[in-house]
Amino acid sequence: MPRGEVLVDPTVSRAKFSRDLDQCRRLGGDLRRRGWWILDAEFPDVLVAFVAPQLRPRPVMFGAVINFDNYDLWAPSVRIVDPFTSKPLLSREIPPHLAFMRRVPGPGQVEIPGLGFVQAQGLEQPLLITHGPDELPFLCLPGVREYHEHPAHTGDDWLLHRDRGEGTLYFLLEKLARYGLEPIQQYQFGLQIVGYARGEAPV
Repeated sequence: MPRGEVLVDPTVSRAKFSRDLDQCRRLGGDLRRRGWWILDAEFPDVLVAFVAPQLRPRPVMFGAVINFDNYDLWAPSVRIVDPFTSKPLLSREIPPHLAFMRRVPGPGQVEIPGLGFVQAQGLEQPLLITHGPDELPFLCLPGVREYHEHPAHTGDDWLLHRDRGEGTLYFLLEKLARYGLEPIQQYQFGLQIVGYARGEAPV
């Protein structure tokens, strides 16, 4: 579906966009503590930075632009971006620590030599899908436009989901944080300052 195609009265989409945004703004303090920082919100786009409050120092892990064109006849679009520039990241530009994985139920019990039958712990399913290193990855979850437009999901129409709260701004922020932010529990880095380049003193 090409961006710019208008299928819904913009005043209707804008009103629903404002409703979702107001809900998140009422929770502003909680969202900020959880590391969900809304940097810019002007219909039809919301730019969000995700910060890891569980780490020290607290890093900006990634950004996302959520687009609400033709909302809610269309599901919102979600793109992983550089939060400083809003530039969408290609698959090869996604940092490896952003796994965006979820655990799905395993096949039941499995036999392990020496231990007998044990309950399978489940399989990890990637949620950030791409078809090549120079392609834009998409979040493979119901409630996301790219998921519902993908040929593999033609039987899972967006209209079956939109009345369940899926696809709202809060819903999408929670999913991005759950699968992209919360799994990161620690990190290590080295920092060595070898000198400063000093410019002229400010007036």
